[in-house]
Amino acid sequence: MYEVFEKLIQKYEVTPYKVAKEAGVTQTALSNWKSGRSTPSAKTLQKIADYFGVTVDYLMTGKGESEKKESEIAGREKRFMEYARQLMDMGITPEDLESLIDIAQKMGRKE
Repeated sequence: MYEVFEKLIQKYEVTPYKVAKEAGVTQTALSNWKSGRSTPSAKTLQKIADYFGVTVDYLMTGKGESEKKESEIAGREKRFMEYARQLMDMGITPEDLESLIDIAQKMGRKE
């Protein structure tokens, strides 16, 4: 199961530390998972799956709806980029746009 996680961190060029921090899971949970001492809880698996935009089933088996989720994320990213361009056309500064992105990220991490 951890092998799928490793493939995802390689694919997205992130570190386990970054995933833990941004997904709101502990490094200990990831370390124990890697060593085989334990399997993350359902809640932790969901947070990791959400971080990568895959299903929990895909995260656990490497099979499933990964492509569907990635397509949905690509659509959301496209809409976000279009909206960001509109905001910049209306005069928002790149710094203000960064602030909005930071706020959106913080909101997305709340449970």
